[in-house]
Amino acid sequence: MRGEYRPYSERTPDTQYKDLIRAILKDGIKSPSPMVDENGKEVNTIDLLGAPVMRFDLLKNGVPVLTERAIKFWKAPIGELLGFINGAKTQEELEKYGCKWWKSWCTDEKCAKRGLEPGDLGPGSYGAAFHDFPTAEGKAFNQFAEIIQQMKERPELKTHLISPWIPQYTIRNKNHQQKVVVCPCHGWMHFRILENKLHLVLFQRSCDVLIGCPSNWVQYSALLLAMAEVLDLVPGEFIHMISDAHIYENQLPWVEEILARESKPFPTMTITNPHKDIFEYRAEDFELSDYDPAPAIKGIPVAI
Repeated sequence: MRGEYRPYSERTPDTQYKDLIRAILKDGIKSPSPMVDENGKEVNTIDLLGAPVMRFDLLKNGVPVLTERAIKFWKAPIGELLGFINGAKTQEELEKYGCKWWKSWCTDEKCAKRGLEPGDLGPGSYGAAFHDFPTAEGKAFNQFAEIIQQMKERPELKTHLISPWIPQYTIRNKNHQQKVVVCPCHGWMHFRILENKLHLVLFQRSCDVLIGCPSNWVQYSALLLAMAEVLDLVPGEFIHMISDAHIYENQLPWVEEILARESKPFPTMTITNPHKDIFEYRAEDFELSDYDPAPAIKGIPVAI
């Protein structure tokens, strides 16, 4: 990897996660939600539209892996995103990349409701959009392959943009049946090359701050490191913009616990097995060090 991390002893604690939670509690709007918990009970949310932008200079202050609670599962979200990049569209395919949590969203009932086979995320899923985006010519368009080629040929462009959204499969009204088990929540990526550094701006339409955000931070930081390696650039900033940041009301007891805990400096993430082809990366190629979090918190409710 080009560039070096600032020594752990010189990094400063990052409070942006707790700042985001406090902003939701202070300025968020209580809203009814169509989501249900593991017991089938409807759960309301506290939503903040246009959450504060969060910025992480990876080499300067470490990779954003939560320190207020231990994220022991950090390789699973990396595997999930790498699976999507490689076109994974089913629960079975994702499990081969080390991500096993999609079974809660790929139930037979949910798939049948959308006219999908059991375990099928649908043609509007992340893997379909990233790897096989439909075109007017009827040919699948591999966004990552083409954007990487564009960045190599025209690094100065401001159009290094990837989208997870295929509207004909995500819109639902009387004329359209939704063809995805979960509409993409994240995945709008804008890569920018400035002063020989690769920066990544992630736009996220919807974020469950307690469950989703920690995974999103890990997986997109790892992606930035891998993309920088592929392009022979120095990793720069990971910038996270959330349109609808929310907390579920049944998560509030865990929110209080997180806010009461100490924030510590972020850890170091390294690529132990570098590749020059983004499609060859796997979660096992990444290693975490300098990680000294508070104990894990179990039992945080998940909306399905």
